[in-house]
Amino acid sequence: MTWYKKYLSVYEQPLQKAPQEVIHEIKTKIEKLQSDTPLVSVVIIAYNEEKHLLANLWSLSDSVCQYPMEIIGVDNDSSDNTAEIFKMTGIPYYTEYEHSCGYARRCGLNHARGKYYICIDSDTVYPKKYIETLVKTLEKPNTVAVSSLWGYIPDKQHPWLAVKIYEFLRDLHLFLQSFKRPELSVRGLVFAYPIEYGRQVGYRVEIKRGEDVSMAFALKKYGKIRFIRSRKARAVTGYGTVGVDGSFFNSFKVRALKALKNTGSLFTKQEEYKDEESNLIDKPQH
Repeated sequence: MTWYKKYLSVYEQPLQKAPQEVIHEIKTKIEKLQSDTPLVSVVIIAYNEEKHLLANLWSLSDSVCQYPMEIIGVDNDSSDNTAEIFKMTGIPYYTEYEHSCGYARRCGLNHARGKYYICIDSDTVYPKKYIETLVKTLEKPNTVAVSSLWGYIPDKQHPWLAVKIYEFLRDLHLFLQSFKRPELSVRGLVFAYPIEYGRQVGYRVEIKRGEDVSMAFALKKYGKIRFIRSRKARAVTGYGTVGVDGSFFNSFKVRALKALKNTGSLFTKQEEYKDEESNLIDKPQH
């Protein structure tokens, strides 16, 4: 049985269908994990994630970690029951009214009390040793950030074999890329770093996506970005941005062609981070 099977019972389900005993279990376990003097801040950002957040919190509540932690949330001004789920499960949370991952992660960073900041995406579930594994790696000398890998939940639209082939090829690409361009192999759902350096760099909020890559790029000057390939740190998520390009096959084709086009960058270090114009947020003129 896969470790995340029980969490799928509430994944893609509205709050009204959530069993009260599950909500009570999550709240009770979360309370025991919370520390007044955390070494690590586990920060969940969420925007209209009513159907995923409970599964996410259930997985985090099962965490086994030797390091004291706090678990806090950021509601990015959701219009569904996202904030209500934070309340019902006893998660301290903050509301960020500017919409974007950059703003939400910055809000979490501003309120974090630990030494390390672990980014958590609310549509993702995490294995019980995830937090501990990341912190152990962060404690290594000259480490400025860590990132791990992630898998996808097989469903009727995404057969198991197709998912595994996609994951294998993607993991290989990220591995090769990490030697010269480690920041490009970082993803926000599996990313952590020391809060001191994160606050010095700050999150970019003028971009639609890539705030995680941009943060990692800026952190490089302080030390090494390390990658964790242990299954203890392999998260499982929905299809999010993978589904933007249509079918699973088409999504794979788009990413493969982009990777081939940028093959040269695998072997070349970059001294500056450039955004495509389409990635910039258009602010209204006053």
